[in-house]
Amino acid sequence: MEKVSAVIITLNEEQNIERCLRSLDWVDEIVVVDSGSQDKTIKICQRFGARVIETEWLGFGRTKYFAVEQASHDWIFSIDADEEVSSALKARLQKILQNPDPQMAYRIKRQAYYLEHAVRYSGWQKDYPLRLFNRRFGNFNLRSVHESVDFKGKVQRIEEPIHHYTYPTISSHIQKMDRYTNLSAAEADKSVTIAGSLLRAIFRFFKMYFLKGGILDGKIGFVLCFNSAFGIYLKYIKLWEKRLKK
Repeated sequence: MEKVSAVIITLNEEQNIERCLRSLDWVDEIVVVDSGSQDKTIKICQRFGARVIETEWLGFGRTKYFAVEQASHDWIFSIDADEEVSSALKARLQKILQNPDPQMAYRIKRQAYYLEHAVRYSGWQKDYPLRLFNRRFGNFNLRSVHESVDFKGKVQRIEEPIHHYTYPTISSHIQKMDRYTNLSAAEADKSVTIAGSLLRAIFRFFKMYFLKGGILDGKIGFVLCFNSAFGIYLKYIKLWEKRLKK
């Protein structure tokens, strides 16, 4: 079986990281790149035998790229601190790694949970991030936010899921929206109006709630779609603010 390194980036993830690490008992190495955690994140990672590297925050893409470069093995499994490998996915990945094609990467279905409830629709049902790959043929791009793996080869999908515990509380969603929209506004340079920001938010709600089936997720779906739409408004109104200050 090919050896594989799991890579994780962290910042104050003591509420999530242990669950994630427990699901990685099948990998040969765990590399954690931490960007200034003030809680027990680093101690928990060290207790599980992870190799922890501390660095300044470089943005999502650059930090994940750096993490991949620190790994001991070419086969990389990228996972976020708020995620967990299902038992079915573990078995599937172990089978793949028995005789893998280095020019084949794998997108893995991600089952998301919002306010501790599974989200079946709202557009989240088609979430397949690329997570298993050989770094000789790819790595993360350098985007500050909405990063992804650029891979030169073939890609397959895996239906056995990663469990993604996104936002256990409304507060956690709002805090992350504020952080992500700050990064997006800093990276982008667009001319935006207040009316345009509002219209984009309304369209996002309509798309998620009606076109993507959020209405079928019940009350949780409504809250998720509404808050996600507010996040779009926040992103573009911050762009408007940015140009106003110029």
